[in-house]
Amino acid sequence: MKRLWSLLAIFAFCSVLGHGAAMAQQPNKIKVGILLPLTGTFAAVAETQKQGALLAVEVINKRGGLNMPWGKVTVEGIVDDDEAKLDVGVRRYRYLVSEGVKGVGGQTWAPMAYAINAIVSKEPMPYFPVCVMAKESFQKGKLADSTFAAAFSPWTVGYMAGQSAVKTLGKKRVFFLARSDSWGWDMRDGAYAAAKEFGGEIVGFDEVSLGTSDFTTILQKVRAAKPDVFIAAQFGADAVALLKQVQQMGLGKEMTIFNAFITNVVAKGIPPEALQGVYAMHYFYYDLSGFEDKEVAKSAQEFTELFRAKYNTPPDSYATIAYVAYMEMFRGFETAKSFDPQKVSAVLMAGGGEFKTVKGPAKWRQDHAAVYKHAAFLVKGKSAVERKNEWDLFTVMGSMGGEAVMPTLQSLGY
Repeated sequence: MKRLWSLLAIFAFCSVLGHGAAMAQQPNKIKVGILLPLTGTFAAVAETQKQGALLAVEVINKRGGLNMPWGKVTVEGIVDDDEAKLDVGVRRYRYLVSEGVKGVGGQTWAPMAYAINAIVSKEPMPYFPVCVMAKESFQKGKLADSTFAAAFSPWTVGYMAGQSAVKTLGKKRVFFLARSDSWGWDMRDGAYAAAKEFGGEIVGFDEVSLGTSDFTTILQKVRAAKPDVFIAAQFGADAVALLKQVQQMGLGKEMTIFNAFITNVVAKGIPPEALQGVYAMHYFYYDLSGFEDKEVAKSAQEFTELFRAKYNTPPDSYATIAYVAYMEMFRGFETAKSFDPQKVSAVLMAGGGEFKTVKGPAKWRQDHAAVYKHAAFLVKGKSAVERKNEWDLFTVMGSMGGEAVMPTLQSLGY
């Protein structure tokens, strides 16, 4: 009997010791990668994305860290520069993996995100791209099981712009200017789909390459077509150059000007007289004080105050995309009670994939794209006289969202 009790005591001691050793192996601090083109063409936008990601890290750490079964786990954000160069980005992604990161987010340039996604497909990692990825990326079998895209494709941007122009603003004759790449072509297809659905007519089309600075010939063609609305896919410095020339030629007096997708960083580079009266879709605009969805307006205000406290500026669209993405990554870790990519993916997709964001409810769709109640806000540029401060750039006119603004899953092969 004594021998039996001795054996049981040894077994119990070993069990406790084994459990304690296992718990001791669990980290009390983890690293996550923040990989962005902090130099080069997209540097200004990438800087805002970095701000959003680091704010999410700070929010988690201020509450003591991630709530994991073995205790609190603090998070360190490891920032690196992909330079918007495929070879550099892939190399630095692999470096982050070698440093033991538990998840990675980032990218401003869609081809870079797609290249990293290809690696993640073979070597699973919780990966959250924070750029607007090409529609093709969301086709069945393209995105890795552990990749979750917090922004939609350019097709959705184009669709929302087209619907806003034709249905909301009542502009039936559309001239569309694309960019000669997937960004511009996807946006064109979305705008055409919306125009057809809501009774619009495409009266003109052209496309120009990224980096075009002189739009004079194009704008003469636009004027000759006599559209009700001129929708342009240009973004960043291209949008600044285009809208300056639109204003110089006085096109805004002859038609409605609609820059499909904009951010505050881009708008700040546009003279007030050139931005005045210009419509655009904005993923997130910080001032929703007059917005009809009061719950979302309150959430946006709280997030804006949080962001201002850290950076002294209101959050821009891409900062918000990054914040949403990293908060979802962290929710995935906590809900899965693990850093395992498969487990994280499973819990994010559970229960219909629903989650909350600073701009309202959302859900992860089967293609791992985020579907938002308010995918983007329709905004109108303010004149210099209307502005109360340097960031008072737009008036929010409404929003678009839901499954209706997304390409159908069937069209993506599901």
